Order: sequence, then structure tokens, then C-alpha cells
Amino acid sequence: MSPRSASVNEELRRRSRERLLQATVELVGERGFEATTLGDIADRAGSARGLVSYYFAGKRQLFQSAVHRLMHLTLEEALERAPEPAGAEAGDERLARAIDAILGLAVDRPVLMRAHMAGILQQEGFVQCPEQQRLAVLLRETIERYGSADPDTDYPLLRALLMGAVVAVLLPGAPMPVARLRAELFARYELEWRLGRPPQKAPPAGARQMPVQQPSVTLRSPAPPPQHEAGCGVDGATGRGLPFETREGTEAAEA
Repeated sequence: MSPRSASVNEELRRRSRERLLQATVELVGERGFEATTLGDIADRAGSARGLVSYYFAGKRQLFQSAVHRLMHLTLEEALERAPEPAGAEAGDERLARAIDAILGLAVDRPVLMRAHMAGILQQEGFVQCPEQQRLAVLLRETIERYGSADPDTDYPLLRALLMGAVVAVLLPGAPMPVARLRAELFARYELEWRLGRPPQKAPPAGARQMPVQQPSVTLRSPAPPPQHEAGCGVDGATGRGLPFETREGTEAAEA
């Protein structure tokens, strides 16, 4: 029998690693982090126990990588769901789907996500594994297509807002309703409630419908000025794509 090629070996290693990640998600979701052992994970994955330490520095890193893989696969599926976002609202639809996908994980997998949020605050810190990096790429692309004027700043902010919303959903004894958190995030990014997969037909009573306007904050790149024929008498200056400072100046002038 001829030896396996390097590409075949690489594919086998990839599959073995993914089985460990999937087994980790399943077991921690069923039993919790503390009650799940590396031996349990290896047995569920059908792998030798030594492979766990070969691929991962420890249980915490394995778990973080497993959850980040779940998150990026869930987000990728949501972004690619038919019909794919297109047209003028494509950027808004993608961001709405991203928000719904991450909030949905908190609702559908509370044990898993609670353990994950608690784990990233441990001394080992936030592990930037390949799975986390793939998740980061998807979120950054989402905020770029939304129209961010400064993705280097807006991507970490989006990540922080999503993490905060997940914690709020999972907070023991004082959870916040998902619909309320969704409404706040949608208001901040000026997203229509109907986009994504709304949990109910309308925003909850009393929810903000527009973001708090702060002159120092620009959520999108400024839209090009509208072109009008002479004598039309239309200013078009309150378009939704304009930054807050431009909009406020226009409103003051009109007043």
C-alpha cells in the first residue's frame, strides 16, 4: 500500500480536529463545562485521547475554539440563507441577520453560551484561534458592507455590543428579553425591524425606533449629495445614509 499524500493527511487531521470541536459543543451543551472531561470529548469524537492535547493546549482553549466554530458556522449560514441579500438594503439585511444569528445562539444554547461568556473572562484570556479569526472576518465584512466609515473601530464595537447583548440574555435571575435587546441594536444601526428574522411582528412597546444622535459618531460613510435639476426646490438633506453631524446641522438650518 502506497503512503498517503500530504494533502490526504492534512484532510484527515482537519476532520479529526473538527470532530473534537463538534463533540465539545455537544457535551458542554448537555452537561456544562465543568462536568465535561477531555476523555469524554475524545470518546464522543471517536478519537484517541492524546489527539486532544496534540491539537489544543487545554480544555479551555478547546472549548473556546469549539464555540467560535459554532458561531462562525451559524453566522455564515445566516448570511448565505436564500434569498441572499441584494439591492439597496443588502448591507442592512446582512447586519440584521448577523445580530439575529448571535442572539439566537444565546436563546437556543444557553448552557453553552453562558459557559463561553464566563470562560473568556478567565485568566487565560481571549484566545484568537483560527475559528475566532474566521468569525472576526465575517463580522468585519458585515460591518463593511453595512457602510461603516471606520471598520477598524466599528467591528470591535459591534463585537462588544453583541457580547453584551448575549450576556444580558443569559444573566441568571435577571435576563433581558431578546426582542428588547434586538430593538436597541436595530435602533442604533438604523435597521428596519422587518429585516433578518424578527422574533415578533413589531418591536416591543416603548422600544427606541431611532438611534441616540451623537454629533461625534458616524455609523456610515456619508452618502453622495443628491443631484436635482435647477428649480426643483428639493433639498433631500435628511437622507438616512448621512452621518449624524450632517443631519443635525441640516435640521438646525431648517428650524
